[in-house]
Amino acid sequence: MKRIAILAGLVLSTAAFADDRSGAPLRAQLLGYEEVPAVNSDAMGSFEARVSPDGASVNWTLTYSGLQAPVTQSHIHFGQKSVVGSIVVWLCGSTTNPGPAGTQPCPGSGGTIGGTFTSGNVIAGSTASQQFTAGDLEGIIDAMRAGIAYANVHSSASPGGEIRGQITARGDSGR
Repeated sequence: MKRIAILAGLVLSTAAFADDRSGAPLRAQLLGYEEVPAVNSDAMGSFEARVSPDGASVNWTLTYSGLQAPVTQSHIHFGQKSVVGSIVVWLCGSTTNPGPAGTQPCPGSGGTIGGTFTSGNVIAGSTASQQFTAGDLEGIIDAMRAGIAYANVHSSASPGGEIRGQITARGDSGR
């Protein structure tokens, strides 16, 4: 009987993993309470990404509103919940924090932006101990699917980030 239960668990977990790779969206709900350290902000946002069938690109949309000050930058970071991780993909920048060449401007203190990133947009993590290399699109896709990447939006009132959310296949910030 134990073997049947174990086998059933393996089948279900394999099916869940297969669903993650089926083109289902990866999502995050961004809140100030998810930042490290937490930020007391009424701002909120959402991030959604879809991996192309061939795994060569990721289409994404970021929406946010209610930030306390103009947005200075937004990124995807490589890091688990409650930990500050390295920036690996820039979503938008500003004149004070423009990001790599070709990074689009962030809309004020609220708005919606979107785009596509490929291996050419994945930068090396700034923390050498994380061992995240430039161009590792597969690595960031795997990290997002595993809930080990987060999106955040920085404002001039909260330079370290005003809202943040873990990217997961469930879209619930891993709570």
